Amino acid sequence: PSQVIPGTDPSAAQLCFAWGPAEMLLCQTRFGRTGQAPGPISQVLSWFLCWGFAGSKEVPPERSPSIFVLRKDQDIYSQTLRKLFNESHGIFLGLQRCEEELAGKSRRAQLVQVSKNYRSVMRACMEDLHQAAISARDPALQSQYSTQVSILSAMELIWNLCEIMFVEAAAAGPLLLHLLDWVRLHVCDVDSMVREVLSSENPSKHELFWNVVDIFVLQGRLDEARHLLSKEASADPTSVNMYKVLDDLMKKMPVPSLSNTQTLTEMELKWQHWHEECQRYLQNGTFASNSHMESICKILLGDEDAILEKKELMTTWYHFLVTRLLYSCPTVKPMELRFYAQSSMDLFLGGESSPEPLDTILMAAFEFEMHRVIKECSIVLSNWWFVAHLTDLLDHCKLLQSHNLYFGSNMREFLLLEYASGLFSHHSLWQLGVDYFDHCPKYGRVYLELHIERIPLNTEQKALKVLRICEQRQMHEQVRSICKIMAMKALRNNRLGSALSWSIRAKDAAFATVISDRFLKDYCERGCFSDLDLIDNLGPSMLLSDRLTFLGKYREFHRLYGEKRFPEAAKLLLMLMKARIAPCSFWMTLLTDALPLLEQKEVIFSTEQTYELMQCLEDVTAGKSEKLKSQ
Repeated sequence: PSQVIPGTDPSAAQLCFAWGPAEMLLCQTRFGRTGQAPGPISQVLSWFLCWGFAGSKEVPPERSPSIFVLRKDQDIYSQTLRKLFNESHGIFLGLQRCEEELAGKSRRAQLVQVSKNYRSVMRACMEDLHQAAISARDPALQSQYSTQVSILSAMELIWNLCEIMFVEAAAAGPLLLHLLDWVRLHVCDVDSMVREVLSSENPSKHELFWNVVDIFVLQGRLDEARHLLSKEASADPTSVNMYKVLDDLMKKMPVPSLSNTQTLTEMELKWQHWHEECQRYLQNGTFASNSHMESICKILLGDEDAILEKKELMTTWYHFLVTRLLYSCPTVKPMELRFYAQSSMDLFLGGESSPEPLDTILMAAFEFEMHRVIKECSIVLSNWWFVAHLTDLLDHCKLLQSHNLYFGSNMREFLLLEYASGLFSHHSLWQLGVDYFDHCPKYGRVYLELHIERIPLNTEQKALKVLRICEQRQMHEQVRSICKIMAMKALRNNRLGSALSWSIRAKDAAFATVISDRFLKDYCERGCFSDLDLIDNLGPSMLLSDRLTFLGKYREFHRLYGEKRFPEAAKLLLMLMKARIAPCSFWMTLLTDALPLLEQKEVIFSTEQTYELMQCLEDVTAGKSEKLKSQ
């Protein structure tokens, strides 16, 4: 039933709505007389749009009642994002089938690789969208592609952090190295500046030279910073010793190892000695004559004020967090991250601006609140793809087992059901949705049964595809429903052979009888049968109904007569008349078929068969007179 938006004026224009199939919103607009202001219509439409619904048509300002379709998940219809949905579907299925017997590091490495595969698909789609934005001539289309690139970039940023924190579950030491890679990969606003300086004829004289050096230091790319500083040293012989000292400090800086060749205690001791050496050089005024190098030395010491001075080069609070950890607490433990993350965001934003939704999600990840990450992403992102696949991965990591939803399904299944339901609103992506439903053990089957009945069966090829899916899953009720629909369509188009084939497949005796009667009626009118191949090869299927049996046997009689096998034809014809399975209107036709056999030179019917034939004639004549009396 349709509903009216609360708060609208019943006497003025209204916007009514009702949920339709495939998650579409059907809206009926009622407008007043021509030229009348739409009143609350615009307000209500805004109310819809603020919930993320995108209309397939614009509302006309002056029209009589019309129906408009608003779709909730427009991303499904994006041609460029099709790659994301198709590629990730294969990764998802691979994850469901992968060996759960693997334990410990082998299983974790397998899950990390799956996570990286998802991210590589995201990055490939970002590249495609970026290229599409460059080649697009329409400014609106360019803006749309650029927005999608930004959204995908944010999704990959969040996914990568979740991979580090939850999937890889990196320990103290390697954790910092992973976070450094994360920042280098995603904070790329400064890459153009680096390229500009390095491609110049004399990089050390470029006005942005020291900015690039600072960027390298802030991102922990000390080898690249040293390489640039060596160019400056060769151009300024008076400061060679100063450059040499700074180069030596950067070269000796202890860095955690991924190979676990040193303990955390050893790492902390080395780092403490190095830190004291940096402090000593700074206090001795070694770099006092060069403010740039003095600033770099302060950054190496983890001076928060010195790092914050480079705020514009870092661009984000999480870049500031990783730089701060690198130079003040390189052996930070995972559970300590939340404190550093919160203080870093507060220091970086400084009360000048409030956190964005992306900041809130990243903070939840640093605080190990994965359920909050999923919840916030569900609210902010425009489709269910991200949360469905991330939750499935985390579930395989055994991180969500204890979290059941109040209505009986766990979070993984709930999100997969929502995502797959969205796929079913697309004319071809619904096939992917089938596999997602298959891997939802509790409600997947029920959802699939409900959604598959709503698929528009535009062609026989599509119907056969849907039918095959239903047959593979023993969905007998849906198989019968599809076959009945297709049989009815074929009958409306007077394609009797196709209609009979579908009704046999549906095992619908009543409908098979109706179609058989149509075949017999056509025979009476035209004197021949259509679709002989089908009728000749009915086989055991003819037993579905008496009328279908008669149709098959009557056609067999014609075949025997055509082959001049008269005794067999006569016997079969008599059997059909005695069985009384032919429609009453067809009995006279059967008797007429007997005339050529009676007129043959040789005797075809025996005495007994002739008496039986006469009895049938009497029954037909008596039946006709009874009918006349009743009239």
